[in-house]
Order: sequence, then C-alpha cells, then structure tokens
Amino acid sequence: MRFEQINKGFNTTFQHNSLSIGVVIPIENYANSPIPKMEKHLERVKLIEELGFKALWVRDVPFHVPSFGDAGQTYDPFTYLGYLAGQTSKIALGVSSIALPLHHPVHVAKSAATIDQLSDGRLILGIASGDRYDEYPAMNIEYEKRGQIFRESFEYIRSVQDSFPVLKGNSFGNLQGHIDVLPKAFTHKIPMLVTGYSQQSLEWNAKNGDGWMYYPRNPLQQQYTIAQWRELMLHGSSKPFMQPLYIDLQANDDFKPQPIHLGFRTGANYLIEYFQNLKTIGVNHVALNLRFNSSKIEETLEKLAEEVLPHFHEEIKEEIKL
Repeated sequence: MRFEQINKGFNTTFQHNSLSIGVVIPIENYANSPIPKMEKHLERVKLIEELGFKALWVRDVPFHVPSFGDAGQTYDPFTYLGYLAGQTSKIALGVSSIALPLHHPVHVAKSAATIDQLSDGRLILGIASGDRYDEYPAMNIEYEKRGQIFRESFEYIRSVQDSFPVLKGNSFGNLQGHIDVLPKAFTHKIPMLVTGYSQQSLEWNAKNGDGWMYYPRNPLQQQYTIAQWRELMLHGSSKPFMQPLYIDLQANDDFKPQPIHLGFRTGANYLIEYFQNLKTIGVNHVALNLRFNSSKIEETLEKLAEEVLPHFHEEIKEEIKL
C-alpha cells in the first residue's frame, strides 16, 4: 500500500510503513525566552538539508501572545518559506500549521501555490483552526465560529486549485467561474495536513485531509489514536500520520530518558528505540524541536545525522528508487 503521490515534499517525507525525521524552526535553544534570536538560521537550515533530514517546519504565529509562551520563528511563514525555497533544493518545506480562520483563503492558496512552484513541489501545508483565543478579537473574528470558518476556508483553497472555479455559499466570497486564482500547485493539489481535530470530527479530517498531525502522546495512546485514524480510510487507502517531539539530546548515548515539555532528555540509543516503536505503531514522520536542547545545536544535528537517521532514512531512499 502506498500513500497518494502528491508532490516531491510530500512523497519523500511520507512513505507507508516508514518513519522520516524533520526539524522545527527555529533551530536553536530559546528555553529562557518566548522569542528566539534567529541566529544562524539560514546556515542551520542548509545544514539540516545537507545532513539528510527530510523536512523543515515553520509555524504560523500572527500575534505574540506572552501567556502562550512561544512566538515561533517570528517571521511570516509564507514570506520565510519563499526565502528558504530559494536557499534549498531538496528538503520539504512544511508549515505546522496555518490557522485558517485568521487568513483569507485566497491569500493562503496563492502564497502556498507560489512557494510550491518556486520550490518545484516541496511544500507541505499543515492547517489548523487555531487555539490562541487572544488572536481572534484582535482580528474581529468570533473564536466560537472557528470550526465553521476552518471548513469554509478549506473548501475555498481546494476549489481554487481548479481553473476558473465556481464556489457558492461561502462566507469568504462566491466564485462565479469568470475569474481565476494563479498560480496553481506544482502538481494536482497542495498537500494539506489537518492539525489535531481543528474543531472537526475525525471522520471529516480523514475524508478531507491529506494526512494528520497530532500531538506527542505515550506510545499506547498514540497507537490507539493512529488506529482510529486508519480505520476511517476508504477502500484500502491510507494517509500519513506525523507528530512533533521536543528533545534534549545528551552526549552520553546510554543516557536514560527524562521528561521535558512535550518530549524528553535522552541519549541516542533510547531515541532510536523510541523512534522504532513509533514506526511500528504507524507514525510516518517526527518533527524534532530543539528549543530545550542543552548541547551545541550543530553538534546535536550532526550526532542525529550520524547515529539516528541511518536507522530510518536508508529504507526510504530504497523505496523511492523502486
């Protein structure tokens, strides 16, 4: 069984019965501040591509909400990915995730397709309903209606992939078939992965999304979550599942895991074992976040590339060659 082949970024990041590893930007330790410095950000992006990580991930944080505690990479995700598209050649360009209710979908569709074209099909678009309450009144949007707005935005973005689309009854605007939105995606569509439930049923997400991003859970919980997701696939089809993970990688490979926010402090040996378990239960991609990493970032990335990636990425290369 294979996942749907959508574009280069999606196809190389998500392989059935395989696990790939990516990195969340900013690639730095900013444990003591909600705002990263973004130092050496381009050098580190180029390094993770050179080292063989499959995807980079940026986030959509329209407002800095101090109570939330994390301003993300601070840059506009689409502007930043457009810049990174011109500075890289093969790594997938992921967004995790655009809060659809906080953007007009024509701008999301046009920006996403532009980056997809400029990168020769490397964009993966995570989408979400958003969870920072303070952002909604700041944009005069009703927080309680974000689920409905999310669905209408999704429908709009999918519709404008067609030439001269027709779309009626959408609160973002009606399309009558006499105007078009350019550019189109590099292939037949932009891959869109739903984050969490996004105020929808799991059935809706399974039917409409191209994959699912969910939060780190203990392996037994995550196995049950993935089983629920995969049971909803139609006609023997399947769609990928991914999750983030915060790590603080230690120099001692035998260092036993200690919990940190949404992850753990660990040595390479346990991390390999943990990833093998994730692969077994059906996780297809892990996006590593190094916000709390205590070692030098470059040393950590190189250690991951030397000791961890070969256990997972070699099989993906072989499958693609077939």
